[in-house]
Amino acid sequence: MLDLSRRDFVVSTGLAAALGLNARLVVPAFAQKTPDPPKGFVTYKVGSAEVTAIYDGIWEKPHDPAFIANASVDDVKAAMVKAGLPADFVSIPFTVVVVKTGGKTILCDSGTGGQLPVAPTAGKLMTNMKAAGIDPAKIDAIVISHFHPDHIFGLMEKDTNKPVYPNVEIIVSDVEYKFWTDPSVIDRLPEARKGLARRIQAVFPTWKNIRQVEGEPEVAPGIRFVSAPGHTPGHRAFHLSSGSSQLMISNDTAYVPALVVAHPEWHGQYDQDANLAEASRRKLLDRVVADKIMICGYHFPFPGAGKIEKDGAGYALTVMKA
Repeated sequence: MLDLSRRDFVVSTGLAAALGLNARLVVPAFAQKTPDPPKGFVTYKVGSAEVTAIYDGIWEKPHDPAFIANASVDDVKAAMVKAGLPADFVSIPFTVVVVKTGGKTILCDSGTGGQLPVAPTAGKLMTNMKAAGIDPAKIDAIVISHFHPDHIFGLMEKDTNKPVYPNVEIIVSDVEYKFWTDPSVIDRLPEARKGLARRIQAVFPTWKNIRQVEGEPEVAPGIRFVSAPGHTPGHRAFHLSSGSSQLMISNDTAYVPALVVAHPEWHGQYDQDANLAEASRRKLLDRVVADKIMICGYHFPFPGAGKIEKDGAGYALTVMKA
């Protein structure tokens, strides 16, 4: 969900080059205030499918008046308090989902890869995946919601860009892929996103294991893409169905629920098309409420799964206990 810009962070020479930055920069000291969960994974069932939420870390984002375009910092702080979260920063955890269904093991997004200087303590996916008994070498496919760094940097090694999963099929939206790999897009992007596009264009077109799909197909047994554009042009949620049970893996459709679930009209800084993102958010949340579907989100409080209900003009999220 995040952008990477000079004013937000500093990085080493290798990562700076990968992001299209020129200067050598040094990561400042950072003390994480939020304790990691006692156990870095939680497994639950959706019908016969096994879903494992895996903690990759957290970004304790400093308050910024630009973060929510149509709400003040005081509004944001009040919403965080109402949700039972600290008011002195915005809590943005990273939770990757692994689904075992139909004899296949599917990784949903790839985590930060420990490559986000704004969240220097993140990058715990591999450790927690192994603790959960999931062998990364036995993943059958990876589905990618969108190409923001906290969702794709786990696909590539820091500095070298060497693929972490060279033999695993990576399934992406054709809209998302074409947007970010279009050479002309760099000139149209804000400065904070240019480095990301350069890294994507240097890496993804050279990989032979990326499969682009149109629309909302079934991409793995019981897992279907759900179009939810606005956060990025080709952003996708994932719908898991097993028997009569369902789970909406919402990804960044409603990224910080304390803010944009409670206030779906709030327009976040990282939504590329804020009006379209709001429309997608409302459509998806209305579907979840109407069909009584369990929901999880990449940035929901860990383990990130729960239920959504209407709450006045907004919605309320109740998250399962870790």
